Amino acid sequence: MTALTVQGRLITEVVEAYAVSRSWVYELLARYRTEGEAAFEARSRRPHHSPTAITDELIAAVLAERDRLTAAGTTRARRRSAGTCSRPASTHRHAPRSRGC
Repeated sequence: MTALTVQGRLITEVVEAYAVSRSWVYELLARYRTEGEAAFEARSRRPHHSPTAITDELIAAVLAERDRLTAAGTTRARRRSAGTCSRPASTHRHAPRSRGC
């Protein structure tokens, strides 16, 4: 931001010199004006909340069901044809990974 505020360079010059978009320069400039040097600190991109996140109870149920069916020697294709697989396959596949299982 010193290129804009101290050196008095144009937005176009800064965009070309640093190979960034105009919108990014304007966003940084707005942050700099409100926060000062703190505007350049690294920020987390993680969302503040995840309304569609899978609950811990569902994770436990999926893992328990997987263990039960694995012990019984049942495959996913047989579970689907039998109608015992009530949750989408993606839930069974991705839910445990999100918890490190």
